[in-house]
Amino acid sequence: MIRLVVADDQSILRSGLVALLRLESDLEVVAEAADGASTLAAVAEHRPDVLLLDVQMPAGNAADGSAGPEDGIAVAQALQEVDADGPRIIVLTTFGRAGYLRRTMEAGAQGFMVKDTPVERLVDAIRRVHQGLRVVDPELAAQSLAVGPSPLTAKETAVLQSAASGITTAQIATSLFLSEGTVRNHVSAAIGKLGVSNRAEAVRTASDNGWI
Repeated sequence: MIRLVVADDQSILRSGLVALLRLESDLEVVAEAADGASTLAAVAEHRPDVLLLDVQMPAGNAADGSAGPEDGIAVAQALQEVDADGPRIIVLTTFGRAGYLRRTMEAGAQGFMVKDTPVERLVDAIRRVHQGLRVVDPELAAQSLAVGPSPLTAKETAVLQSAASGITTAQIATSLFLSEGTVRNHVSAAIGKLGVSNRAEAVRTASDNGWI
C-alpha cells in the first residue's frame, strides 16, 4: 500500500480527491490537512509515503501557537529541512505557471501537476513518484524551459523578493543594508529588464517566471 496525506485548503475539492483515491486498491489516504501547520503535523504523525500538496494554502497555527509555512512550497522546504528521507511530494496547483514549477523542484518536490489533471494520470504519477521517479506536467515543463535564466542581478532579485512581501522602500533598504536610492535604482533596472511599468508588475512577472 502507498500511504498518502492529502493537503488542500478547499475542503470540497480535497474530499472529492480523497474519495477517488480511495477507490484504488494500492492507495491508502491516512490523513488530510487544510493548511501548512496541519500538513506538517499530519506528516510527522502518520509518516506517509507520498504527500499531495496544494501550492496555495494558508499558514495555519501549530499546536504551540506558532505560524505554519506560508504556502505549499514553504511546506516542501520545511519538510526537506526536517527530514531528507521524508515523504515524496507531488505539488498540485490551479495555476499552471512555470515559476511555480521551478520553485517547487528547488524546494525538493518530486512531482508537479495541475489540478484539472485526469485522476488516472494523477494516480499514475503517485505510483511513479513512489517508485523514485519525477513526474511533471509536460506543458509546464515546456513553459519552464522556454522561460530561460533570470535576467536579474543578485541585488535586483533580493530587492524584488523583499518587495513581494509588500514592505516599503525604506523597509527594503533597512533589511538589505542599502540606501533608499540604491533600492529605487535596482527596482528601476528590474522594471526595464522585465519590460513592465511598475514595481508590482515586476514582482509578479519575476514570480511567475520563477526568478524570485
